[in-house]
Amino acid sequence: MPGQLGGLAEIATATSFWCESLLVEGIAVASVRLEVDAGGRISRVQPGVAPETTDTRLGTVLPGFGNAHSHAFHRALRGRTHGEGGDFWLWRESMYRIAAQLDPESYQALATAVFAEMLASGYTAVGEFHYLHHHRDGEPYVPAHAMELALASAARAVGIRLVLLDTVYLQGAIGRELAPNQRAFGDEGVAGWLARWKSLRSRLADNDLVTLGAAVHSVRAVTPDAMRNVFAGLPPEIPVHIHLSEQPQENADCEIEYGLTPAGLLDSIDALTPRLSVVHATHLSDDDRALLGFARVTVVMCPTTEADLGDGIGPALALAHSGSPIALGSDQNAVIDPFLEMRGLEMGERLASQKRGRFAPAELLTAASTAGYSALGLGRHRLQPGDPCDLVEISTTSVRTSGSLPEQLALTASASDVMRVFVGGRLVADSGQLIGGIRPAALMTDALQRLALRQAD
Repeated sequence: MPGQLGGLAEIATATSFWCESLLVEGIAVASVRLEVDAGGRISRVQPGVAPETTDTRLGTVLPGFGNAHSHAFHRALRGRTHGEGGDFWLWRESMYRIAAQLDPESYQALATAVFAEMLASGYTAVGEFHYLHHHRDGEPYVPAHAMELALASAARAVGIRLVLLDTVYLQGAIGRELAPNQRAFGDEGVAGWLARWKSLRSRLADNDLVTLGAAVHSVRAVTPDAMRNVFAGLPPEIPVHIHLSEQPQENADCEIEYGLTPAGLLDSIDALTPRLSVVHATHLSDDDRALLGFARVTVVMCPTTEADLGDGIGPALALAHSGSPIALGSDQNAVIDPFLEMRGLEMGERLASQKRGRFAPAELLTAASTAGYSALGLGRHRLQPGDPCDLVEISTTSVRTSGSLPEQLALTASASDVMRVFVGGRLVADSGQLIGGIRPAALMTDALQRLALRQAD
């Protein structure tokens, strides 16, 4: 792998920062000094003060972005599936072929490159919706958790916070066994998955950047009884994510089998609670929206993926008005840019309604940062005492941002405007490169070459 990674332990946590302008809940506050404790959390916030000699001086600063939904391995399809037409189901066949080629070594290299690109783009945390558990024939790796530990190692190498959303995936579709190209995803029922999950949690217990969450793939992949057992078997503080109503076919199949929409089915098993995040939620009825909002279920929208795959425009504003927090994710990673996800959320609403200003810029920033952290179980992220010191410095003098009000950077900036990135008070990326001058593009070139060689074999 090009460059030297894994030197984060040698990087000291800065004890204080001075920000020329700090966006706090979307409002630009001038001359803010942040003090940071030894654990990388903000201990004091002082607005309207002069810098001290020991401060790390920054320009315009936003809270670090939380990527609430990622499939890292999908990145291998970037630039290779966009011209073939078809729909989600055709694209999925290409995705399965890539999944079948990955092993722990190649997956770690690919994930390292993807996480590096995320970090340099301003994402300081990512939720990896992970179901590539086993060999392609379904046999577990020896030693155990090889694929999961590959992801954890990739995150630690670059310095991004990772919430590993280990996914239960037990059937190929409603009423159907796993297909041959899905066997790597499965486990021996819920009991087998829970045993593996608990063992993995123990393995990750001492990892300061990596925590374990959980996911149910979808109502297509897990029966209602199995979902009940998943929720009952997990500790109550663990965040749970699920793909929901991404495709009309999913809704139709669910209603034929159970007489309920996917959201209605989750409600029938008492799964709709604030610990749950539903991903996409593109094709919902009015009743579905009311159920999700009443339960304050977070909805993770992935605008660049939903557009790329032709999935549709989800009812984001209606969901927000119903009471659901909105978070954002990069999903298939055909695009890794938190600003484009924010812009996509707002532009989808504008196209659907033919009106501007559907989400305020501050609401877009909340969706990309605070709501993402909350959905991943990472707690509050509002740049207040006790919050993680995860910061992103943005250039306000680029061709894109020059003249922008700081409060409207969500609608003008791009990942190319990200300057310095800090996770837990430690500098982890600067001007598109990781610490030590490592370029994400070099990591990706190397990872894709490894994957190509494996495919050739």
